[in-house]
Amino acid sequence: MKINVLRTDLANAVSIVSRAVSNKASIPALEGLLIKAYGSKITISGYDLEIGINTSIDATISAQGEIVVSAKLFSEIVRKLPEEVVCIETDDRMITYITSGHADYQIVGMNSAEYPDLPEFEETEGFEIEGNVLKEMIRQTVYAVSDNNAKPIYTGSLFEIENKSFKIVAVDGYRMAIRQEAVDCDENTQFVVPGKTQQEVLKIVGNDEENVYVSVGQRHIMFKIGSYSVISRLIEGTFLDYNSTIPKTQKTEATVNTRLLINAVDRMSLLNGDKIQSPVRCNFVNGEIHFSCTSAIGKANDVISAPINGDDVEIGFNNRYLLDALRNIDADEVKITLNGGLSPMIIKPVQGDSFISLVVPMRLSNE
Repeated sequence: MKINVLRTDLANAVSIVSRAVSNKASIPALEGLLIKAYGSKITISGYDLEIGINTSIDATISAQGEIVVSAKLFSEIVRKLPEEVVCIETDDRMITYITSGHADYQIVGMNSAEYPDLPEFEETEGFEIEGNVLKEMIRQTVYAVSDNNAKPIYTGSLFEIENKSFKIVAVDGYRMAIRQEAVDCDENTQFVVPGKTQQEVLKIVGNDEENVYVSVGQRHIMFKIGSYSVISRLIEGTFLDYNSTIPKTQKTEATVNTRLLINAVDRMSLLNGDKIQSPVRCNFVNGEIHFSCTSAIGKANDVISAPINGDDVEIGFNNRYLLDALRNIDADEVKITLNGGLSPMIIKPVQGDSFISLVVPMRLSNE
């Protein structure tokens, strides 16, 4: 193999694809990048047996071929090369020669036959969605994905399409986030996408309106994002019937300035830390929300004004879970609905229901 390629293009591609490379793999080749040079493009792939990322970039190819190179070493070399044009050449002994300006390297590569094939699957459903919309939907829900492998199904989010409405639902037992948008898809389907995969998609998708194509098979999903493809397994299992967990009645409703609410909860959070988790008390009464927190290191109190309709209620929350919901809602004002002190708090924008967040309360003890 012998190619010439622009360093900027190569560095950008390697940086993104390397995120799918395993740091400690039972198969040594999986700690590397697979580079294939055919026609007028080189294809670069990374794969850790759960998620794969690949892309193609333009190159001048003098001799076709394939090689696997250490992802970490190759990335560092490319990033620090002095000139814009990079020449990469391999020989029969799998030695890879990298030259740019006066700098040249010789590194040991591996036979591409040792690299496992990325999954290929037959598409059963597919749809297109604007990249910036998908990015916001993932960002506003992925925080509620569980990091506890005891129940693997909740380490991913439910992607549900029904009657041309696309929902992403994440739940970890303490909070739930639901985000929905209209989508041009006639299929009704649902599947569970790992949180890790969504995080990688989030990093690749830009802020423009370029469409992302989502291709779904029986056990795998592929996101086509510009020149990049992210391929991942789906999580098998039965996801929570999320509709049944949303309280159907409400006894208290408040409309609150989001920034004021975040700041008040944040002030109470100063008495909590990694080893201390005392609930933040929220007392909805007489057009005000009274906040308090008592922990081993002290006490704090605060009050903000808010229109409140319905019963007075006192309820407690994990400060981090409440802040996560508020910081991801992207609305100047939020509507909070409560059904007593033991039922989940519902947080959503004042207008519309494209985003709904539920936060399960903490049981309060009498002080």
